[in-house]
Amino acid sequence: MKKTGIAIVIGTKAELIKCMPIMLELQKQKKNYWFIHTGQHPLGKAAEEFGVKRPDFTLSAEPKISTKFWSKLNRNSFTWFIKMIFKVKKTLKRIKPDYVVYHGDTMSTSAAAIGSSKLLNFNKKWKNVHLEAGLRSGSLLEPFPEEISRQISDRFSDILLAVSDRSERNLSKYKKNKKVIKVGNTIVDSAAITYNKSKQRNKKLRHEYALINIHRHENLKNKKRLRKVVAILKSVKIQAIWPIHDNTKRYLEEYGLMKEVEGMRNIMIVPLTEYERFIFMLANCKYLITDGGSIQEESLIFGKPCIILRKRTERQEGLLTGINFLTGLRIGYARKMIDDIEKGGINIKKLVNPYGNKGVSKRIVEYLK
Repeated sequence: MKKTGIAIVIGTKAELIKCMPIMLELQKQKKNYWFIHTGQHPLGKAAEEFGVKRPDFTLSAEPKISTKFWSKLNRNSFTWFIKMIFKVKKTLKRIKPDYVVYHGDTMSTSAAAIGSSKLLNFNKKWKNVHLEAGLRSGSLLEPFPEEISRQISDRFSDILLAVSDRSERNLSKYKKNKKVIKVGNTIVDSAAITYNKSKQRNKKLRHEYALINIHRHENLKNKKRLRKVVAILKSVKIQAIWPIHDNTKRYLEEYGLMKEVEGMRNIMIVPLTEYERFIFMLANCKYLITDGGSIQEESLIFGKPCIILRKRTERQEGLLTGINFLTGLRIGYARKMIDDIEKGGINIKKLVNPYGNKGVSKRIVEYLK
């Protein structure tokens, strides 16, 4: 396989999901690349499931649970972040790529952006590329620390691959000294690839159901906010499935809310599932309740109403489609929207996905080549 000179830095499963179609496209074209794993999430099994190669470099030991940091920003996580910046720098100095690609808004993303930047590599030959650039919520604290991380990543990158018209406008101040290109969001390819595989291995449930996904730092760390989340979930009348994160379960138990959730007979709590199974459940549910980010994009791909349990969202494009509803954690409004959806009061029109159509990943690969 020919070397393309592309190094892809990934730390979390969400980053791997969205970089996966780019990696598959490179493999399809028999173009080699470097996969640099920061170790923030365990990714070995997921890489195998997605059909991409295992990491060429792993910069810290993978955690045995789903994440290293349990939604905590403390001395340990900050120390890890600083170390990761210099480990990325050292690895890139060794391999000397043409492009360094990193995705999204995690600590791994901003560490990769700084570690590959001119700030630490004065005579660097490579271009560093932020995939999914330009998303903004309008508040540095919502979501935290992701909003800060994505702005750091945009600031230290040479090439900014924007996901939408809005994100491209958000990056307009960088156009004089950086390359800003609207390409769409690779999630459209990830979801399509994964759903096509999942249809062969999964069967639809016979009853309608809601799908729940709660894991945001600002909700879990705040007992008052997590109580609101639980109060909103009580208004779900149909069957619901909740694949629960380790850290979500931990905080529900710590705040004494787990028994309250377990008392909701129509909500079935299940272990966190692999992405393929999750996408199949998402594609066939009646609606979604989430505080996540990418799931808002996936709701648009499959045309599913999405109740967003946040005060702000960086995926603002979805709010104009008529099927994404930002609740601001207002219990009354959230309950009304859930009731409207369950009673068929939401008119789901055919929408134009603001994040583009299939083929985003191939366009990105052709550009980098």
